Amino acid sequence: METLKRAEGIIFHFDKNNKPVKRVKAGTTIEIETFDCFENQIGSEDTEIAGIDWNRVNPATGPVFIEGAEPGDILKVRIEKLEIGNQGVMVVGPDLGVMGHRIEQMEAKIIPIRDGKALFNEYELPLNPMIGVIGVAPVGEAVNCGTPGSHGGNMDNKMVTEGATLYFPVYTQGALFGLGDFHAAMGDGEVSVSGIEIEGRATVTLDVLKQKKLQHPMLENEEVVTQIVSAPTLDEAVRTATEEMVDRIVENSNLTVSEATMLMSAAGQAEICQVVDPLITARFVVRKSLLNQLGATLIG
Repeated sequence: METLKRAEGIIFHFDKNNKPVKRVKAGTTIEIETFDCFENQIGSEDTEIAGIDWNRVNPATGPVFIEGAEPGDILKVRIEKLEIGNQGVMVVGPDLGVMGHRIEQMEAKIIPIRDGKALFNEYELPLNPMIGVIGVAPVGEAVNCGTPGSHGGNMDNKMVTEGATLYFPVYTQGALFGLGDFHAAMGDGEVSVSGIEIEGRATVTLDVLKQKKLQHPMLENEEVVTQIVSAPTLDEAVRTATEEMVDRIVENSNLTVSEATMLMSAAGQAEICQVVDPLITARFVVRKSLLNQLGATLIG
């Protein structure tokens, strides 16, 4: 199996001009090591948070050049395995996240990971290891790893976890894939501006679907298919994710737009991923059991 250590290369922008640090063939399984979103700068609660290098936040390990990936294709990324460290960190601060207007100073909390739980003070929290930043080089200008978009990036979607398969539109030769910003656990919204930030390793299989049309990332797991969209407002993200899902169902079934809209209103789910990044991310979720009844295969 291929490996990519974080010391071999990290990026702070997804960019078509980034030099690949690894080249692999389509279908390759690779283990990728990551820093946490602060590049492991916060080792204890005594760290002066305001004094860390905020230009080195949300690093992604990569980029990986996938041979055969060309503009107009889809990069298929299956998350085979996620491993996380034994200590995470969370932060709050003035003007950060939903509650930043009521917080007067930067604070950090170290979160030990023990026996399959996250220890927050005396409280045990269930783990949900997931990837916050994952994607490909965008079309046009570089995009900071802290910002999501049609290329993926900082989507902070808690469904990006072990067993999930993601699909990204390819905009440049080789796709230039990267990932980082692991969370030991994160709730929908990521309201403080951080989940339980933690270093880790992801084992992923990278494949290419030739000449398949996709406007924004999609995700599937054993139970559901989801459309993910990032936009300036939550309203816009939800509308676009819903419309793209309805369009895919119409294209792959015998339903009209009206029928598909009614069906999604009855059985689909519009959900929040995160509301604290420069763009807001939402997902529209449909159960595969329903798609099977329709005979509709939306991706893959």
